[in-house]
Amino acid sequence: MTPEQMRDASLLELFSLEAETQTQVLNAGLLALERNPTQADQLEACMRAAHSLKGAARIVGVDAGVSVSHVMEDCLVSAQEGRLYLQPEHIDALLQGTDLLMRIATPGSANVGPQDIDAYVTLMNSLLDGNEVHAQAAAPAFDVSQLLLMPEPAPPQVEHRPEPELASEPAPRSQRRSESGERVLRVTAERLNSLLDLSSKSLVETQRLKPFLVTLQRLKRMQNNSLKALDYLSDQLKVLDLSHDVQEALSDARRILAESQHLLGEQAAELDEFGWQAGQRAQSLYDTALACRMRPFADVLVGQERMVRDLGRALGKQIRLEIEGEKTQVDRDVLEKLEAPLTHLLRNAVDHGIETPEQRLLAGKPAEGLIRLRISHQAGLLALQLSDDGAGVDLERLRRTIVERQLSTASTVAQLSEEELLTFLFLPGFSLRDTVTEVSGRGVGLDAVQHMVRLLRGAIVLEQTSGQGSRFSLEVPLTLSVVRSLVVEVADEAYAFPLAHIERMRDLMPDEIVQLEGRQHFWHEGRHVGLVAASQLLQRPASQSDDETLKVVVIRERDAVYGVAVERFVGERTLVVLPLDPRLGKVQDIAAGALLDDGSAVLIVDVEDMLRSVDKLLNTGRLERIDRRNRHTAELTRKRILVVDDSLTVRELQRKLLINRGYEVAVAVDGMDGWNALRAEHFDLLITDIDMPRMDGIELVTLLRRDSRLQSMPVMVVSYKDREEDRRRGLDAGADYYLAKASFHDDALLDAVVELIGGART
Repeated sequence: MTPEQMRDASLLELFSLEAETQTQVLNAGLLALERNPTQADQLEACMRAAHSLKGAARIVGVDAGVSVSHVMEDCLVSAQEGRLYLQPEHIDALLQGTDLLMRIATPGSANVGPQDIDAYVTLMNSLLDGNEVHAQAAAPAFDVSQLLLMPEPAPPQVEHRPEPELASEPAPRSQRRSESGERVLRVTAERLNSLLDLSSKSLVETQRLKPFLVTLQRLKRMQNNSLKALDYLSDQLKVLDLSHDVQEALSDARRILAESQHLLGEQAAELDEFGWQAGQRAQSLYDTALACRMRPFADVLVGQERMVRDLGRALGKQIRLEIEGEKTQVDRDVLEKLEAPLTHLLRNAVDHGIETPEQRLLAGKPAEGLIRLRISHQAGLLALQLSDDGAGVDLERLRRTIVERQLSTASTVAQLSEEELLTFLFLPGFSLRDTVTEVSGRGVGLDAVQHMVRLLRGAIVLEQTSGQGSRFSLEVPLTLSVVRSLVVEVADEAYAFPLAHIERMRDLMPDEIVQLEGRQHFWHEGRHVGLVAASQLLQRPASQSDDETLKVVVIRERDAVYGVAVERFVGERTLVVLPLDPRLGKVQDIAAGALLDDGSAVLIVDVEDMLRSVDKLLNTGRLERIDRRNRHTAELTRKRILVVDDSLTVRELQRKLLINRGYEVAVAVDGMDGWNALRAEHFDLLITDIDMPRMDGIELVTLLRRDSRLQSMPVMVVSYKDREEDRRRGLDAGADYYLAKASFHDDALLDAVVELIGGART
């Protein structure tokens, strides 16, 4: 490639960058002029943008860009001079020209032919000449389907740099600048992620110097004690008539020890200073790298206001989008993942929320609908509120749709609260549209939004007032790379609870724990809060701490509040998130991993998943009791029984009978589930059915008797089969007791259990 060709390539890239900037100015200005056509500052800004694009296109030699921007400039100048009053058709044509300019300036986009340019120039000239009827006929019909396409990321633009030997003729460089006037450079996302990863590792590694410093200080103290001991020994030996050589040796030992102590003190001081400086530099490096990932929320809003306006006009609606807090800084990855759900919500508000002008006037509202988007920081989270002043959700129609789709019965739906009804809108495939249109009706809106928000470890809530509008509230982390957490200890292992989900920390005395409806609670801010053990949720051994007080983390996810008992509070930490190996799949109750200051690993808790685990334990009746005063004794003396049966009725009957007698009971729904439970936990007795899916009782007992660790466990078979050959088959497999369900009664089961393993406690 010749220097001239490289120069041309750089100029084209420069024109593309300028077109991107100026079309944003045009889009914003034209939308403002649609509301106030005589706004002088916006007319001036749009005219200058069109003029700049015309000059840039002429320099680069893009004749199509010159033609388009020239007629746009003429239209805007006419409006400035008062010869033309901008009507909606003028705004439509100018916006069409803006899109055309962006297509012309974007490398690799669909080609713009001469016929397209000629048609647009003819359209603009007809509007300027006042032939509006012809202009409207010539204008191409608006294609709503274009708004349904999700915005695709722009293709990476390759910088064309001159070779070293051609440095005498450097290509012009883009002097793109930020709002503050600083130069803006392009860096690939991969390189930025690598920089952040290296800086975070550097920060962690510098913290590992602290244990070395502590060791040196301890060694210095040991040497000091050794010196004192040597001095004492020397004093005691003075009464003896020591030879000159011995005295010399003692003196040398004292001198060498004193010198080594002095040297050790100097090295420890230097290491302390080096560690502090390295820590400061690593922290500064990490903060700078992290700041590079942060972008204003406005970056994801490019084109959203235009999309709302165009889609509204296509549906015959007048809609205005107001944005507050667009300069809020958010992590780049979060922004990219928020673009799709935000587009879904805006389209939903335009199509389902805002009424037609006629309907709004009849309801006493202004003809123009309002959609308001607020962005802010709240408690370490990014909070988004998207509200509209539309009709809200028709609850009666929603009830009818639920019944028609056979999602629930009419009697049940009639008793549902408004909050419960609105949750149906987030179900896959659910839609209030009777027919499928280009905009909606396919039922892929709100469920997709909820899914994408949950992938961001966030939450979404819908509130509405019939006739007055609806409001979506989203909360997502500010960044996916770091998380402020409370590090706790559970079964001598470190776990981290994100601070965004923690309401408070507190110490509970045994007397503050109360029994309410068979479950443990404590009083917190005027309400009873359920208490669960972190060791049970995380499937770790129970704590053996002798501390009478109970360390509790109060977590909240929307309306769900629970107290999670842990062993110890380690402290607050800012952790660099390390994703788990994808081969592990979704680990229950765990979101990611991280490294502490000393290089040890810590698991970050998935609070939403943990609350689902709590609900599961509550529904199955397997929630363990926490009692500081007699916990250890109870754990040592209480006997555990595993009940395996595919019948829910039989399973629950046996569980309740045994629990009431004082036994600790776990349940399994089939042989395979029971076998996994036997290998994972300790049990004193197995009670199993014969006929079950996946693995029957005979196979389960056979596997148990073959296992050296489990073969001594007593086994009871409870089956509907009461024939002698069935009984013999069960006993031959290794069962110790066979009980027929046909003759089953409470005392028979309990007597058999007592016969096999004795009472619940010893």
